Amino acid sequence: MQNKVCPPCPPCPPWWRASSALVVTVVCATASIGPTLIDVNPIVTSEFVFETAPFASAHASTLVETSDGLVAAWFGGTREGADDVGIWLSRHVGRAWTRPVEVANGVDGDGMRYPCWNPVLSQMPDHTVSLFYKVGPSPQRWWGVVRSSRDNGRTWSDARRLPDGILGPIKNKVVRLSDGTLVAPSSTESPERPSVWRIHFERSVDSGRTWTAVRPPAAPDKNAIDAIQPSILIHPAGRLQAIGRTRSGRVFETWSDDGARTWTPLKLTVLPNPNSGIDAVTLRDGRHVVVYNHTASGRSPLNVAVSREGSTWDAALVLQHESGDYSYPAVIQTAGRLLPVTYPTRRQRVKHVVIDPAKLTTVPMPDGAWPASVR
Repeated sequence: MQNKVCPPCPPCPPWWRASSALVVTVVCATASIGPTLIDVNPIVTSEFVFETAPFASAHASTLVETSDGLVAAWFGGTREGADDVGIWLSRHVGRAWTRPVEVANGVDGDGMRYPCWNPVLSQMPDHTVSLFYKVGPSPQRWWGVVRSSRDNGRTWSDARRLPDGILGPIKNKVVRLSDGTLVAPSSTESPERPSVWRIHFERSVDSGRTWTAVRPPAAPDKNAIDAIQPSILIHPAGRLQAIGRTRSGRVFETWSDDGARTWTPLKLTVLPNPNSGIDAVTLRDGRHVVVYNHTASGRSPLNVAVSREGSTWDAALVLQHESGDYSYPAVIQTAGRLLPVTYPTRRQRVKHVVIDPAKLTTVPMPDGAWPASVR
């Protein structure tokens, strides 16, 4: 088939014009094959989860798909680490998000209130939705907490503190393996200065009632990679790959061939990481998608890359290019095979962007450099 010259692009829809912060690289919004125009724009939706809210700051979003639609959560309050920071939630009903409501706070049994951190929503095997989050004065001294919902996020159980040594998923979603095992990607930050960062994984073979922590082998101190906040990808034959945030300027990776029981020593990938949280997901067609800040410093731009084997990554989209903090994304694939992504914008609001992965056009990055053609 010969290449055709693209006709003039049609007028941008209102939601596109209203969102100048969203930059998506496509050659043309439509491709011409004979007389038929085919939409090749991979962005289906771009919107804010809320426009106004009773808190000044929002960060660390998470989302899950339920039988009633998407549910998103984040922590919000005066500022990160303030005692008034709680977990806020909104449900996508019809074509709109519900007003944010606070579903968890850090009030303990003696009346003291501590900040909440990093919520993670996960649908469990019994179709309840679990809300994992952390409570405590700092990441070095926080503890894991979980609540559950039997009505897709409308109401929630009382908070249950997780056992000592178990923090739950630290930022990114729980994955379910083919044998039913649940694996929560987690990590710790030690109290000394500078803090030592170490990742681990928490496995459950009884649908989340109990958990066991497993850790990659320790590296010699001079070779140790300070890493936190892993995200898990699933490869053929059940092989697992975890990637995540480091202080080393690049995304780390570690692999497991036995259902997350053991892991390889951490290595650095070619993807840059400015000490910022990422998220990733394995698609039903076998591709892997990562949402991350492709930069050596700062938390913009916010990028999407795609891989078929987890070792080489191709540039796909730039979701944000403006200066500011656009980080800590969450990404899942829905039953309809779309990719909802949420992320805080300048720690003020939460953006919701839906990507159609079938329309992604990628450009190789053999040396890890973002191609100038994708901007």
